[in-house]
Amino acid sequence: MTGTPAPDAVRVLAHGIGARHDLPLSPFYAFAGAFAALFVSFLALGLLWSDSRFTGERAGRPLPAAVQRAADARATRLTARALGPAAALAVVLWLLLGPADPDRNPAPGAVYVLLWVGLVPASLLLGPVWRPLNPLRTVHLLACRALHRDPDNGRPLPVRLGMWPAAAGLLAFTWLELVAPDPASPTVLLVFLGGYAAVHLAGAAVYGSHWFDHADAFEVYSGLLGRLSLLGRRPADGRLVVRSPFNGLDATPRLPGLVATVCVMFGSTAYDGFSDAPRWITTVQTSELGRTTTATLGLFGAVVLVATLYGLCAGATRLVCGTPPRPLTAFAHSLVPIALGYLVAHYFTLFATEGPRTLALAFGADRPAPPEPPLGPGGVATLQVVAIVTGHVLGVIAAHDRSVRLMPPRRAVIGQLPLLVLMIAYTVGGLALLIA
Repeated sequence: MTGTPAPDAVRVLAHGIGARHDLPLSPFYAFAGAFAALFVSFLALGLLWSDSRFTGERAGRPLPAAVQRAADARATRLTARALGPAAALAVVLWLLLGPADPDRNPAPGAVYVLLWVGLVPASLLLGPVWRPLNPLRTVHLLACRALHRDPDNGRPLPVRLGMWPAAAGLLAFTWLELVAPDPASPTVLLVFLGGYAAVHLAGAAVYGSHWFDHADAFEVYSGLLGRLSLLGRRPADGRLVVRSPFNGLDATPRLPGLVATVCVMFGSTAYDGFSDAPRWITTVQTSELGRTTTATLGLFGAVVLVATLYGLCAGATRLVCGTPPRPLTAFAHSLVPIALGYLVAHYFTLFATEGPRTLALAFGADRPAPPEPPLGPGGVATLQVVAIVTGHVLGVIAAHDRSVRLMPPRRAVIGQLPLLVLMIAYTVGGLALLIA
């Protein structure tokens, strides 16, 4: 977005915080939030249980049989499969045939707001909701049926592959949203979405539909956030259950690339907050490297910083308590609620204003004005602090339970100290970004 000033819609979509400068967070709220995070963390270490209580995939109270039948009914599954491709087709048609002006075209908002941001509340309410909606799954399924082939058949996924493709996909998408010179351009979006679809359909053709489980960026993103949903499905019997979010977190698979995926979620959101700071804007605009190169280095630097700090924390834990199984992935699940706190704090205003505006465009309105935010400046500031601190507290509890399970009793508390320091640093850093 160099040269002439970008339209407001492009600016908002490229920086998902929305009108952040109109909703400043006072230092008082930030310091109060940081103190609350510190206090609750140390209180938790002293008072929480000494034996692991979370049972992961085995936990949960089954929902009534009628609810189970409705959720698993053929009509429900077909409706979900139809909704995803229908929405994807609408976006493609808007990009191909709609106006180039993002103030009049709903496609950029559908991708950056309804999909990317909307998956957060949808996954928290319903679990990994993108899995049944994923249009690429449906395309792959239809192609397999046309070829009389089992969609699950394919080569075994390499163990080392894990979630690395999802981490790369998330990084590519956040680069498009936050760094690309013209992220709302129909041509740019078409090229990205077309390339994304080609890569994943090719992967599914080789490895079968299981490819999407750990490689599709949006499925993994929705799946990780869905770990915090009250709704879940027990793998042992397929029953829908109501469960504690901590049990959902505890069941997070420890796959290669899990740390990278969470760090991309976390670091890209942190960069989104930092990129709106006046100092960074000046740096990007005056850099001899150019806007895109400088912003790319900033985004990658934020992700690398988050990952490096976590790696140092895992190393410190290993020195204190020996080596737990897969030390890097053993506690990665505890970063998911912290990343969620960042997402809520940074994207609430965008979703509440640009979401309805995008829907209005989709139904034929011409240049509709976004609605007023549902919360005033004080309410948004309070929500931001509560979201980040709550994510911190949930992360501390998840890490504590995993610590007492993996570490010797005498070292369980002291072994958590490096991770606690890391979480406090993340939380204070997140609050600092809100007042930057």
